[in-house]
Amino acid sequence: MTQTSLSWLCAIALLAVPIAACSDDSANGGTGGTGNASGTGGEGGGGDGGAAGSVGAVNPLDGIGELELVSDGFTFTEGPTWRTDDSTLLFSDIPANTIYVLTPPSDVAVFRGASDNANGLDSDLDGLLLAAEHGTRRLSRTLADGTIVDVASVYMGDPLNSPNDIAVRSDGTIYFTDPPYGINPNTEQVLEFNGVFRVAPNGDLTAEWEGATSTRPNGLVLSPDENTLYVADTTGDMAMAFDVASDGALSGERVFVDDLTGPDGMAIDANGNLFITDRRGVRVYDPDGNLWGTIELADNRVPANCAFGGDDARALYITARDALYRVTLANPGLY
Repeated sequence: MTQTSLSWLCAIALLAVPIAACSDDSANGGTGGTGNASGTGGEGGGGDGGAAGSVGAVNPLDGIGELELVSDGFTFTEGPTWRTDDSTLLFSDIPANTIYVLTPPSDVAVFRGASDNANGLDSDLDGLLLAAEHGTRRLSRTLADGTIVDVASVYMGDPLNSPNDIAVRSDGTIYFTDPPYGINPNTEQVLEFNGVFRVAPNGDLTAEWEGATSTRPNGLVLSPDENTLYVADTTGDMAMAFDVASDGALSGERVFVDDLTGPDGMAIDANGNLFITDRRGVRVYDPDGNLWGTIELADNRVPANCAFGGDDARALYITARDALYRVTLANPGLY
């Protein structure tokens, strides 16, 4: 077993702590999402209640569908991303060293074997696959002919830690997080920080945020207007927000929400509601940080990441360790 695999098994053990039902939290605020038999969302399903959200805002969990198990039998699923060119979902299984492709509703096949323990996935402006690879400690791009090339692997002469998740701006700017989950930080980490990086459209690499080695910047997503970048800090049990300048530079670091438990991946809908996975499920917040509710998974599974998909962008796909789930929402998300 490789060191990367060992590191990921340790991460799995840390994140997969058994959790209690969230129903006791419903007294903390208003009604959460609409409950249903599968346990997704608010009062009936046992999800957290929360603040009522912004005045006049629409609860994104109203009208939520039943939670569907799409497929299981995996090791540690991550990195879901919808591909509009062929209406498929790509997702990774990190320890299995494989990227899978889902053709809805449930046809799963290998997209790329020997994935170099890819984690986060996204597409660039040309529809080419970007992958955050733990095994090679790089951000890669797969060209149209199948050739895989470096996008970023070294910062100021030092190797990156292990790129984790990716967000792409409409001008081609790429943001990615770089915690040491895919390496042994005691013996293999060279950078003296765990960062959030920016790759400009011309290819220049900038460290936009340098966190202490105790931090774990993880999932990230841009707001609908692209003026804010949200970043999960797993060890800090919070999500941060940054202002995004016209040139893509980040500033104004602040805490967005701090009531999370081991936050990981993120998605966002067209109204700016943020979907954040943590040990309790998928926590849903309005743009002001008020909690709408929690989408809980079946069998106490713990989600790792989530992404909107479907031709109408109303399907939320959730990777949950050994499984892939789908739930339909009334409002569309952003791919």
